[in-house]
Amino acid sequence: MPSSPTWFATPADAAARLAGAGYLADGATATTAYLAGALEKPLLVEGPAGVGKTELAKAVARVSGAELVRLQCYEGLDEARALYEWNYKKQLLRIQSASVSREATATTTRAGAAEGWDESIFTEEFLLTRPLLTAIRREEPTVLLIDEVDKTDVEVEGLLLEVLSDFQVTIPELGTVSAARRPYVVLTSNATRELSEAVKRRCLYLHLDYPDAEREREIVTSQVPDLEERVAAQLVATITRLRELDLKKAPSIAESVDWARTLLALEIGDLDDAAITATLGVVLKHASDQARAVKELRLRA
Repeated sequence: MPSSPTWFATPADAAARLAGAGYLADGATATTAYLAGALEKPLLVEGPAGVGKTELAKAVARVSGAELVRLQCYEGLDEARALYEWNYKKQLLRIQSASVSREATATTTRAGAAEGWDESIFTEEFLLTRPLLTAIRREEPTVLLIDEVDKTDVEVEGLLLEVLSDFQVTIPELGTVSAARRPYVVLTSNATRELSEAVKRRCLYLHLDYPDAEREREIVTSQVPDLEERVAAQLVATITRLRELDLKKAPSIAESVDWARTLLALEIGDLDDAAITATLGVVLKHASDQARAVKELRLRA
């Protein structure tokens, strides 16, 4: 088995390299990212939507040169979409082909042919690998992102347990497939439901929340370096006020960055009421949220 890569040498190394990839990690995030690689344990990142959970996995893949394999979770996700399934159409063609050959070969018995079909259609040739099995079988460094795991049904967690415990998958027709090289695993959750203790027990845990104003200003200016410092400060102050409102969807960090790029593109040098009202759709995507913001912030066009 190939040796596991050293993802990060120290927490400080994690912070520096992630920053180089455009991801500004605080002390807790850098330390946990380091430990996930050093201990070869899955990392469960929980927090509201838009705080950088998914981006953390992408940043780890970028700085390590690893392949990112993503399983996007959703209600109704099953084993066939997460792990593997058989190529039934191709199997049927093989059976039909074998049937023709059997009719042409008088020496082949019906029972013998049937047994041959069973053996021949459950091989690698007919196996369609999905994200979990793909990540386990890769021999190159891999980051496995299991995104929004809280959106799946509870039953799917049972499937994850074998993967997260032993990094192996059992395929009845082929046997047990063990990881050629353990992937760096990141699970994200928006905390829409409580995950089982069994899953949590197998993971390191990191809670990400919206950054404070200073940290968000650093993120915005690092992503949009041409934005004036004064405008960046105004933007972050406004974003902070918006998140304090009772909105359907609070602005994410990515939307803060998008707003900064919008202001730069429009050459807006002062984020006054008129500028906020004109560009509010960049950060608030519900009409009711925009109406509430205009009212609560007392914006004037």
